[in-house]
Amino acid sequence: MNTIEKREINNELKYKNTVILTYKIEYPEITFSNYCNGKNNFNRYNKEKALMLENYIKTKLYADAVSTYEYNLSNGYPIMVFEVISEINITYNNDFLVSLYEDKYEFTGGAHGNTIRSSQNWNLQTSCFIPLSNFYPNNPYYLINIIKNINAQIKAQIDSGNNYYFDNYCELVLETFNLNSFFVTPNNIAIYFQQYDIAPYSSGIPVFYIPC
Repeated sequence: MNTIEKREINNELKYKNTVILTYKIEYPEITFSNYCNGKNNFNRYNKEKALMLENYIKTKLYADAVSTYEYNLSNGYPIMVFEVISEINITYNNDFLVSLYEDKYEFTGGAHGNTIRSSQNWNLQTSCFIPLSNFYPNNPYYLINIIKNINAQIKAQIDSGNNYYFDNYCELVLETFNLNSFFVTPNNIAIYFQQYDIAPYSSGIPVFYIPC
């Protein structure tokens, strides 16, 4: 097993001595692994990814926060603080395979912020991402089976009253399914969809666990 630690970048950005934007960015760092090249590539990728996000926050998002501050001030509205929180969850870590997902929450006004999920599935032995197809090597129809499984899970949740989905969820599952939107758990492959893809905001980020 690899040793993975979470690093954090956080700050408060001010304008006219007022905090208008706060952020916290988590990123993973492998401190021990039997796969030196994979470890270095993993660490470099995730550090650069975190710094790119910080650069976006300090430039584009900060400029937007300044504009909103000036608009609200001139119109007598409350001062709004923009916020970005990026959190990492390690879902699988065993020998050469490391899987994780990142939830990036961004609030720029309105009733609530929005969260975007992304994931990484690493083969540290080859220093490459692992495609979904690798987990179903002997099944040329794996995508069809996954879609059917997801639709069956949705129907079961609707029938039991445990969750809400858009009426045309079957069509939306096909339209918004992303081959990169998955992570690995000890027993399953987890397929996820973004907010609003197949369900309203109140349903959060839908996740479906598929055997492999």
